[in-house]
Amino acid sequence: MIRKIIQIDQEKCNGCGACAQACHEGAIGMVEGKAVLLRDDYCDGLGDCLPACPTGAITFVEREAAPYDKKAVQENQRSKQTAPVHSGCPGHQMRTFDRTAPLSPSVPQGDIPSQLGQWPCQIKLAPVNAPYFQGAKLLIAADCTAYAYANFHQEFMRGKITLIGCPKLDGVDYSEKLTQILKTNDIQSVTILRMEVPCCGGLEAAAKTALQNSGKFLPWQVVTLSVDGRILDR
Repeated sequence: MIRKIIQIDQEKCNGCGACAQACHEGAIGMVEGKAVLLRDDYCDGLGDCLPACPTGAITFVEREAAPYDKKAVQENQRSKQTAPVHSGCPGHQMRTFDRTAPLSPSVPQGDIPSQLGQWPCQIKLAPVNAPYFQGAKLLIAADCTAYAYANFHQEFMRGKITLIGCPKLDGVDYSEKLTQILKTNDIQSVTILRMEVPCCGGLEAAAKTALQNSGKFLPWQVVTLSVDGRILDR
């Protein structure tokens, strides 16, 4: 049948997972860091997911689709309530880590000085033309990285200007502001520090878009951390 149903633009999707959380029917899921419509018959066409999308990646289209199946949706919801595995955004999955092991003698003890070189450090709050950007090595870090990685200050922040943000919680696309910062300042290099969870893909995508739109050829790298504090990729 021809009916109204959602369509997700994969180019605009930043992987924040907000739409998957807003979809009460479970029609949207996260696959390889992007939101996808899992089943046509789970989508009721009401669009609760639209206001949740910060990038405008979701629109309505009219096309051939299976009719909305309320019974199938209810069965799926019941199975999720009884299933022991986590469903939905991986960034919301609860985990615990064993931190009872004694610290190694090589781990620094006592007061350790902060390596934060400027204020404010939130992407949304930082002025575009701040003097500390001139000649800076820029660190663009997801909020959670500072808590996940123990040596965050010494290994990543030291000698850099740090900007932090969370595209999922802020509900914005940082690419425009980051583009302005890169365009108008003499930035020397960019390090993007993110978590392994899909919603952090929004931060990485925004930084890469800003690098491309700045018109500059800057050295850059992406470092990915696991939720238990290991470097997965750099």
